[in-house]
Amino acid sequence: MNRKALDPNIVSLAEQMQELPKKAHKQYVTEVDKLIQNKITDQNQIQNLMDRMLDFCFDDALLLQFKKLCRYYYKINPPATAEYIQFYRELWDNEQDEANNE
Repeated sequence: MNRKALDPNIVSLAEQMQELPKKAHKQYVTEVDKLIQNKITDQNQIQNLMDRMLDFCFDDALLLQFKKLCRYYYKINPPATAEYIQFYRELWDNEQDEANNE
């Protein structure tokens, strides 16, 4: 199908959706780096950031930031970090496995 044949609103929406992970990555890189550099140990703050990042872990660049934060948080609270890794697996691992099997 020709791109010109598509509804311009749908094309615009698709373009915006492609930009969203890039914007999220830019924001979260800054937040993760700041949190680690300032040696923040407030677990609510760290977990809030991890919760928000989980929505974008389909993106490889953002997944790297999530893993970086997990490595940092593991030194503070290993059981909670393990839970977040499990949350990631429940959300994204099955989809990635299915994509690899196709």
